[in-house]
Amino acid sequence: MLQPLLHRRAVLAGLAASAFPATGALAEVRYPRRIACFDYGLAEILLLLGIVPVAVMSAADWPTWTGETLPPGVADLGASQEPNLERLAALKPDLILSTDYTAMAEPAAARIAPVERLTLYGAGQEPLPRAREVTRQLGARLGIPERAEAAIAAFDAELAGLSRRLPPSLPPLLVVAFMDTRHARVFGRASLFGNALDGLGLRNAYPEPVNAWGFNTVGVEALAPFGDAYLLSVDPAPPDTWPTLEASPLWTELPFVRAGRVRRIEPVLTFGALGSAARFARLATRALTDPAA
Repeated sequence: MLQPLLHRRAVLAGLAASAFPATGALAEVRYPRRIACFDYGLAEILLLLGIVPVAVMSAADWPTWTGETLPPGVADLGASQEPNLERLAALKPDLILSTDYTAMAEPAAARIAPVERLTLYGAGQEPLPRAREVTRQLGARLGIPERAEAAIAAFDAELAGLSRRLPPSLPPLLVVAFMDTRHARVFGRASLFGNALDGLGLRNAYPEPVNAWGFNTVGVEALAPFGDAYLLSVDPAPPDTWPTLEASPLWTELPFVRAGRVRRIEPVLTFGALGSAARFARLATRALTDPAA
């Protein structure tokens, strides 16, 4: 009876060994690589990390709002809160990134692939510190933490370099985005643009509390108290905005307009992450140092 008993023990030991690898053996970890994004800011972070998303919400509008282009092959999932679920399923993502603002799409999306929510705005933190945090979270989640740290270090180095190019004494900056000929978003310190100004060592002229996105919408007349500022207007603006403003005494009599302290800069993703903050810092530095900008 001893030999069958030994054989049975050997079989059980073999099964146990297959279930629990020997000490020092590491199971291969598979990280997500086919990632769909319901948010531009999260897509921007993926690109910064060297990961091209398989799909992005409203991909067709990306150049309009970011001033940049998506890599070839990124699919368009349609409207920001109503993803094309058939297209999403056909792409076979292994991870879907969402935010608080696209939460209504999550239950349906979760039947296709795991959904993770990483909200950049409205999470009780200022945008730039939060963007750093989410960059690190995604780096860890995707098994590339070293890329996240390198991206953050490169961003910090770029802002430091840009700040050294700026004149030593500049007036405070008023950063706006015109919604139409009579209204503009004004960005406070607790905005992505405000955080970038801090990083450049510049002062934000707008002291008022702002919403969770970092801005207040005001009438053009509300810009009058900031006449000593240097105004940066972030495109895009409706086509009739500037012709109308330039014909309006309300606009042309503002002190920063009369003094020629107004610059338009190319589109920057207002609700972006590190990449957008760096783009804004580059464009702002060029506008403030190059008279032809």
